[in-house]
Order: sequence, then C-alpha cells, then structure tokens
Amino acid sequence: METEKKQYIPWVVVGLMDFVTVIGFDDIIYNFQNQGLVAVTSWILMTFFYVIPYNLIVAHMGSTFGERGGGITSWMRETNGDTVGYFAAWFYWITGLPYVVDVANSVVISFGWIVQGNGDIQSFLGNAWFSILTAVIFVVFIWLQHFFKNKSLEVMSTIGGGAMFIMTVLFVVMTIVGLAHGNPIKTQPFDIKAFMPKHFDLAFLSTFGLFVFAMNGSELAAPYTADMKHPGRDFPKALKMIAIMTMFLTLFGTFSLGVYFNAHDLPNDLKMNGSYYAFQAIGRQFGLGNGLMYLFAGVQGIYMLAQLAVILDASTRVFLSDVAKRFMPRQLTKKNADGLPINGYWLTTILCALIMALGALLPQINDIFNWLLNLNGIVSPFSTCFLFWSYLMVRRHADRFPHGDYTFIKNDKLGVIVGGWMLGITFLLAVLGFFPTDASAHTFALMLALNIIVPIGMVVLGFMMPWIAKRQATGNAFGPATWWLFTAVMGGGLIAAASYGLAVRLLTSLVVGWRVAIIAVIDAAIIAVTLHVTANGRRGTVGA
Repeated sequence: METEKKQYIPWVVVGLMDFVTVIGFDDIIYNFQNQGLVAVTSWILMTFFYVIPYNLIVAHMGSTFGERGGGITSWMRETNGDTVGYFAAWFYWITGLPYVVDVANSVVISFGWIVQGNGDIQSFLGNAWFSILTAVIFVVFIWLQHFFKNKSLEVMSTIGGGAMFIMTVLFVVMTIVGLAHGNPIKTQPFDIKAFMPKHFDLAFLSTFGLFVFAMNGSELAAPYTADMKHPGRDFPKALKMIAIMTMFLTLFGTFSLGVYFNAHDLPNDLKMNGSYYAFQAIGRQFGLGNGLMYLFAGVQGIYMLAQLAVILDASTRVFLSDVAKRFMPRQLTKKNADGLPINGYWLTTILCALIMALGALLPQINDIFNWLLNLNGIVSPFSTCFLFWSYLMVRRHADRFPHGDYTFIKNDKLGVIVGGWMLGITFLLAVLGFFPTDASAHTFALMLALNIIVPIGMVVLGFMMPWIAKRQATGNAFGPATWWLFTAVMGGGLIAAASYGLAVRLLTSLVVGWRVAIIAVIDAAIIAVTLHVTANGRRGTVGA
C-alpha cells in the first residue's frame, strides 16, 4: 500500500498568504494622514533600518526553529522557558484585540459606504448603533465559527486577501496612467521639500509606532514552516519577497495618494474613509463614477469579515491550545464537541467589547476609529519586542541554538548588536505612541488616559490568569468576600466611566444615555463570564 504523499506549500504561496496580513491599502492611508508626503521618506528609512532586518530576523528564527510551528510562542519557550513563553503568548494574543475591534469597525464602515455611498456614518448611525453593530458582528462570527468550523471562511479569506492586493496595485497603476495623460497633482508644491520633515517634535515621533504596526506581522507565517518542503531554505525566500513587495507598495502607494489628496490639507476622517475617497476620486477621473469605490467597499467588507473570522479562530485556538493550558483557568481551554475553544471565543469577544465600550466615551465615531488605530501603534510594537528578545537569546547562546539553513548575519556579536537595535527602537516607538496623535483639545486627556489604562489592563489580566489557575487547583478560585471586592471595583470603574461621559456631555445628546447603557451591559457581561470562568476548575463547561 503506497503512502500518500504530503502536499507541501510553495514558498511563493506562503509569502503571498503572509503579505496580506502585513501591509494593506489602509496602512498606507493611516501614515499618509499622520505625515503627508513625508511618509515616503519615513517608509524609505523604515524599510532599510527596520523592515528588511525585521523580515530577515524572522527568516533566521524560522530557519533555526523550522520544526516548531508556534511562531513567537515556540521561540520564546525554547529560549526562555514555558513561563516566559506563556506571557509572550498572552501579550501577543491580547495586544491583537484592538486590531480585531478595528477590523470589526471597518466592516461596519464598509457597509455604510455600500448602503449610503458616502462616509457620513456619524449621522447615519451615531456612536451607540455603531458600537452595537460592531458587537453584533462579534456574536455572529462566534456562531459562524461553530457552524462552518472555519473551512469556508478560509476560502473567503484567500479570495478577499488576493482581491485587496489587486485593488491596491490597481490604484498605483491607474495613478501612473493618469499622470502619463497629464492629470493634475493635488499636492502643490510637489517638490523635494514636500517629502522632507519640517520638525521632529513629540507629535511627529509618536506617529512611528503606527509604521511598526503597519509593517509587522511577518512572523505569522512561521507556523507554515512545517508545511514547506525545505523550510530552512524556502522560508527566508518568502520573507525577502514580503520585504520587496512591502517597499514597492508603501512607496508608490503613498506617492499616489499625494496625487489625489492635498498632503498639506487632508480630511480629518482620512484614516476612516480615506481608502474610499481614493477609489472614488480615481474612478471619477477615469469616467467610472463611483464604480471603483463600490467595488473596493465590497472587497473591503469581504476581506475584513474573513480576517475577523480567521483572527478570532487562529489567535484564540493557537493560544489556548498550547502552553496556556498550565497557566489559564480550565474553562477557557475546554473545547466543545467540534474541537473549538468556545469559551475562549467568548472571552475574546467580551474583551473586545470592553475596549469598544471605552472608545464609546469619545464624542465622534471618527475619534473612536482613530483612537483604536493609534492604540495598535502602542500595543503592537510592545508585543513585537518579544520577537527581538528571542532573537537576542538565540545569538547570545549560539552554542545552544545552532544556525539553520539560513543565517542573518554570520557574526553572532554583530547579530546581538542588530537585535539590540531592533529591540530598543521598537520599545522606544511603542512608548512614544502613548502621545495621542489625532486628539483635539477636547479629547486629548481622555485619549491619553485610555492609551495608558488599556495596556495596563492587558498586563494585569496576563498576571491574573495563572493566579486564578493556581487557586483553581485547590478548589474554588475565590471566596465570597473576594467576589464582593471584585464587584465593588468593577462597579466603581463603571460609575467612573459613566460619570465622565455625563459630566462632559450632560444633557447634550441622548447618545450619552446609550453610551452609559452600553458600558453597563458590557460590564455586567464581564462580571458574569468572570464568575463562570473562575469557578471551581472541575466544574463542567461547554463540550466538557
């Protein structure tokens, strides 16, 4: 009887699969609003001093641990032990939640453009319904994960991701064609000075964390090394391809935006609606009306829906199925009859809803979108620090971790220096990201407070989980007195959050009542789920 031949994934396919998670059209828009055409210079500098070494470090780690399929989690476990591996997995997972919320928000926004044909979602929905629809999307996808078991959604992800890449390339190509036919350039003067930074203050430096967020994620391809025929040799090829494609897309994409937008006078909602404005402008220039905009809105909706489904499944399943079993409450690692960690899905959903509820304290949907986006520019670089730390350990202890088929920098001492540079600059950019770039005078204090509170909450939760798991081993996690204390703290937080909204916008709009109601409902759900999760570890759960 002949054994069935294993189907290997070509390195080109791995590169393309990973590319759509690394950079997209929206990433170019975000940094264009922050820096205008200066972003072109920033992309060039970041490409040579960050993106290329970043991708080659990932290639080195993937080659060194080619037999390991867990990415950063496996690398941290191998270099620092299980406990540090858990914290790396936890923070890498939870720091991705603001992006999950951002993706869900983008789905609602894409539907708004399809229905209305414009980006005025504020008057169409308002903060309350915007938050409710985002929450509904989470709940629907929990059901879809159970119903489809992620099979058809993976196909949708491939289609949506490929279509998004094609749309981005199409925009660049049509821009070049338009210029060749003498179409005007909106940014004037369009000279070398427009590409040079005029100041290096805190507001400018704080925007670079979003560049890291836009370009990181290539390590997500690491689990596919086990499915490659020659991972040590082919995985680095995929990473090099990603670096080249990223450089092409960011440089030409930002240049193209300068053609269709005045970089010196950008719309305030460019981060939220800029992609649609861009395809609307280029479609009208070529006599296609809003056709390209609607096409992009449809692609964006499919892409974001699929991305949300895969993120909810992949991040939760990988995290809760590996080293976390020793450090997490038992209910969270239990699986239902379909093999899905359903309680983990609900935890993900509720934490995302809490982040969304905190954002609902801001006055406008555009403020919520910008805050969530900039929050990614803080927590995403912090989680990326784990990658460079594990690389430092590999280079410092070359005797324990021999090089694979690919080596980034042959000399270990020089490798340590480069790894130290990448770790230091990533940490610095994450810290600078706390400055609320898009805040106005009315929202600065709240955005700054949220930028500090949310990451601290992520750290506290990370330390609480092993503590709860340890207490479960001897019976109930907490007694009645502790629960009363937890209830008082949560209630106090709810009152403080609601009081802030009431004090600032009292009697100005019925939306205030909606915000308070949303926060109250979500906090009540958090208390209920926490009670369930931290109950006796031997108690049954879904599918147990």
